[in-house]
Amino acid sequence: MSSDQPIIVKRVSRRAGAHHGGSWKIAFADFAIAMMAFFLVMWLVTVATPEQLKMVSAYFKDPINFDGGSPHPIDLGGSPTPAPQRTLNEENLIEIEPLDADQPMDMASPVEEQQRPDVIELRELDLLLQELQNKIDTEPVLQRFREQILMEFTMEGLRIQIVDAENRPMFASGSPDLQPYFEDILLALSDTIAKSPKKISISGHTDAMPYVGRRDYGNWELSTQRANAARRTLEAAGYPPQQVARVVGYADSALFDEANPLNPINRRIDIVVMNRRAEQALQRDTGARTVADEVKPQAAEEVPREPPEMQPEAAPVEQPQPRNLFDAEGALRQLNTP
Repeated sequence: MSSDQPIIVKRVSRRAGAHHGGSWKIAFADFAIAMMAFFLVMWLVTVATPEQLKMVSAYFKDPINFDGGSPHPIDLGGSPTPAPQRTLNEENLIEIEPLDADQPMDMASPVEEQQRPDVIELRELDLLLQELQNKIDTEPVLQRFREQILMEFTMEGLRIQIVDAENRPMFASGSPDLQPYFEDILLALSDTIAKSPKKISISGHTDAMPYVGRRDYGNWELSTQRANAARRTLEAAGYPPQQVARVVGYADSALFDEANPLNPINRRIDIVVMNRRAEQALQRDTGARTVADEVKPQAAEEVPREPPEMQPEAAPVEQPQPRNLFDAEGALRQLNTP
């Protein structure tokens, strides 16, 4: 072996791997947030009521004028709010005249002043409906009877109907005595209904089957006593007695199923959380004083009067004297004269 052969030495340098960056983490986080938002929107659409969906749709159609909103992104209270020419309710479009130049911008038109309390009241009743629905879905006592609890909006307000089932009546047959499970339903609903400061109306209904137990007792008396029994149960659960505005029985005059007068669903108890207009109508019908009666009219302008010495003397008014026909001479003859 020759010593002149060159010796080659290989030096391998070991370095750490290059950094690949964290952009994929940002993309994954954005994807996760988008998916979470998507499922949240799907859940909200599922649980929202038709009224809430209409409000959301109205907001996205016209977010500036929605509910009298201001067009300014940051409004500290000094920016004027333009009056919309039309309301957002497409079913009842109401033309609103523009404000005059001399009229202050912060004054609402009479139509807006009349509609604003109704809109606020409808939202409050809608929230009450949502709370009642959530309680029915979560309370084990109410879940068993959810098919017998019906809720809807009427012209008077929010109506809660508790109806009979064929094998699960609310009262004993022909009696105003409540079944134990019907008491449990009223006890479970009373605290949620009591959250609203509005008055309620309780009414009882029967089917068209005539009552044959007593001669002087019928469906009118039976429906009234059943409504009164429901009132006593609510008050026993802590419902304020002053919030009960009316307890009435309708017998079979307002059937739920008119096609089948003997249907058990016709036997029901209605609890109506009354709106402002229904309360005012009830007060007018019963002769009670309304809020408008408490407002005194403004005093008229005083007309300047002349001094007492300049005013002419009023002629003396002759006071009518009582007449006694039996003291006057010939009075009886005058009465008999044709």
